[in-house]
Amino acid sequence: MPDEAVLPDGAVESLAGRVGKLLAGDDASGRGLRVGIACARFNGGITWRLLAGALDTLGELGVDRTDVTVAWVPGAFELPLMAQALVRAGADAVVCLGAVMRGETSHYDIVAAECASGIQRVALDTGTPVAFGVLTTDTLDQALARSAQDGANKGREAAATALAMAHLVRS
Repeated sequence: MPDEAVLPDGAVESLAGRVGKLLAGDDASGRGLRVGIACARFNGGITWRLLAGALDTLGELGVDRTDVTVAWVPGAFELPLMAQALVRAGADAVVCLGAVMRGETSHYDIVAAECASGIQRVALDTGTPVAFGVLTTDTLDQALARSAQDGANKGREAAATALAMAHLVRS
């Protein structure tokens, strides 16, 4: 990512004196939060890596493992319905994990777009954060890079986003 696109250290705080209230989403603590994870079985070699990253991050941020529910769905298209069910079951935040890789037909475009739209709709309709941890890649190599067990793991990123948004929505 080019340096110009990265938010500089202290940039958000530098604006605090210009507003009445600044909500920055800095609190990523997971203590006391119930987190649902909807994970697609399709491209499961990728999604289980995303799930491992998400679970690592939730643990590191203090979410009790007994407050985490993981639901496996057939594919990315089914993630929004499961996200909705997890919210209805009491989740404070939901993480959706999947992997859609471009193929020879328009299937990729339809599944990726409808999955993203559905996940956003659940968040907007329920007021509960639903983090988008669905890889939409052109190649398997790209999916493997984004699900590696390191800082590039998008499951880790989605879990941290879900917790930060849960705190922002509550405030």
